[in-house]
Amino acid sequence: MKYFELFKEENEKIRERYDLSMERMESIVTENEVKETFKEYFVKMASFILKMKDLVGLVEKGSLEKMTLKELSDLNYDLYEDLIFDNYGTSYGNPKYAVKKLGKKYGKLFTFLYAEIRSMIVYAYEYRLFDLTIIAELFIEIYNYMEEEDEYTYKDVKRAIYDFISDYTGERLEYRTREILDPNLSFAKDIIMNWDLSDLRYLYQYGEYVGENERRIAEFLNQFSEDEVKAMAFTYTEGYRRGFEEARIDLSKKKTVNIRYNLGFERMIRYAIEYFEQMGLEPVIFRAATTSVTKNQHIKIGYHSTGPNRQYDYDHRLDNGIYLDKAYNTRKLEGLKNAYEKYKQQAREFAGPALIEVFGEENFIPEMKEETIKLDKRQEKLDVAYRQVSGLMVNEYIIREEWSFTIIAYPLPEIGEQFKEIFAETVKVNNLDNQTYKEIQQTIIDALDQGEYVRVQGSGNNHTDLKVALHELNHTEKETLFENCTADVNIPVGEVFTSPKLEGTDGVLHLTKVYLYDLEYKELKLTFKDGMIHDYTCKNFDSEEENKRFVKENLLFNRESLPMGEFAIGTNTTAYVMANKFKIGEKLPILIAEKTGPHFAVGDTCFYMSEERKVFNPNGKEVIARDNEISILRKTDIDKAYFGCHTDITIPYDELGEISVYKKDGSKIELIKDGRFVLKGTELLNAAFQN
Repeated sequence: MKYFELFKEENEKIRERYDLSMERMESIVTENEVKETFKEYFVKMASFILKMKDLVGLVEKGSLEKMTLKELSDLNYDLYEDLIFDNYGTSYGNPKYAVKKLGKKYGKLFTFLYAEIRSMIVYAYEYRLFDLTIIAELFIEIYNYMEEEDEYTYKDVKRAIYDFISDYTGERLEYRTREILDPNLSFAKDIIMNWDLSDLRYLYQYGEYVGENERRIAEFLNQFSEDEVKAMAFTYTEGYRRGFEEARIDLSKKKTVNIRYNLGFERMIRYAIEYFEQMGLEPVIFRAATTSVTKNQHIKIGYHSTGPNRQYDYDHRLDNGIYLDKAYNTRKLEGLKNAYEKYKQQAREFAGPALIEVFGEENFIPEMKEETIKLDKRQEKLDVAYRQVSGLMVNEYIIREEWSFTIIAYPLPEIGEQFKEIFAETVKVNNLDNQTYKEIQQTIIDALDQGEYVRVQGSGNNHTDLKVALHELNHTEKETLFENCTADVNIPVGEVFTSPKLEGTDGVLHLTKVYLYDLEYKELKLTFKDGMIHDYTCKNFDSEEENKRFVKENLLFNRESLPMGEFAIGTNTTAYVMANKFKIGEKLPILIAEKTGPHFAVGDTCFYMSEERKVFNPNGKEVIARDNEISILRKTDIDKAYFGCHTDITIPYDELGEISVYKKDGSKIELIKDGRFVLKGTELLNAAFQN
């Protein structure tokens, strides 16, 4: 395949080191040079690395394409067996087990090393001998230290890891940047476009874990007619095109689009690639990151499968705690800068991401393990600083005002026995009539534009009581506060949103249960004071300290506070009724969930780094509420203006008591009462409830 030719020269240069490292693995498996405590670990890891050698052999000979479905399935299971089901309880990838067997200090180092070694699966499938070799060499270096274990060995091992990460961060960031921008890295595209997608052996060519979700969704889509699959792809790609049109961005200046999806949707993706190419865009399809240098906690950005074990992903979300310090931060930022300088032309031609999200997995509340690697207070600040500076840096090359995106979502078979019916309903929801919603939503905006603030109150067990301050309109004939959002960048249709004023935005946002970034929160409670999170908690765990830490790490991304960056009212009652009908409300992705009630985003505004670009509603009025008191700091102190995160949190209609707009004279306009739309001109939205 053309893709593998890209690495021919690099592989030839590293081949001797690669061969020597694999020879050393053979001896590690058989010799008896380390203490009994550590012997099993090193034998298991060396044996796994030798599996990578065998895998490389299969790739070199083109054997993976010739294997039977049973052979490929068995190989896939063998590669991921250590993480599946109860096996994880006795895996060195499990920090609790690693610490129990190897001790507190070594356990954390070696469970980190385990995760780095496991990333070799990707490099073997993609035939990247350089990456395989450097990890194997690190393993050998650490093994050599353990042969001569004394009181200084722990420091030596930790220093070896630090030096490895530091020395190769530049190369890893350069490759990751290239993956994001260079269509010549066509590993996934080649599979999608060249395989017979009715032959499920194609799923096993990526190297990702292939589970029931991936197999069943591929089988399911293979039952669709060509026209049905084309229609799905058209909705997805047309939304992307319309996003540029609505934002008045010239798409003709762009050359690439990033496609992100869950394995199993390749039939749809194949047509999407064709439609994007008709727009003049080549696909860039990169894999979700597998190493701590490029991962974003447990969040998967790129193509991926649902994976063998979400607890494993969560356990290793903060592995950078092993090495993160100020010097490393500086080196990583230098590496990122150099990478984007190298690919700056491709960056200017990048049009933005097109995402297919999936939903339906069993809700996941992670086990909080004392043994997992964590960030200390100093590292938390460094992590926040890196996110802020790197976000600004990337925007210098991929200018936010010049790109767009789209997101669409579909259910996975894991959602239950009614999967087929839910899938069909989701397709209908994704294709609701834009014009109908556009007109109703304008009615809501006309009422909101009269307000000084909006009050949102929960009902029953939902204790939300929030006052959301609105910006002041000076020219009502040509300006508006809320954007009328139809089905372009965010599919399905159905919301109006604004950037609220922070001063005067006060109160409590409470959810009895909500699912964010693949994690379930029970009784999530955020208290706002002048638009900033003043306090936070949940009830996932018995300990209040654990609850606060969980929210801080996974919702605030280690910050002490975040602003309310968005206030919106979802209008897609059809999606809400679908969720209730099939009892899948808590499984909906935020993309759909945010349309099924009012939602509040913590973090940056919806106009992140594109505040200067004018935004107009279909009626011609300019949306002027694009900044808040934090984002406006970009004009005086840009380092304090952005957070690099935006998390939507939705109150479902059945937990909603009232949403009313309050005018300066103290009078109010009711929009929603007891979970139903009561504003004149919005009654049609209640039809879904009645039906």
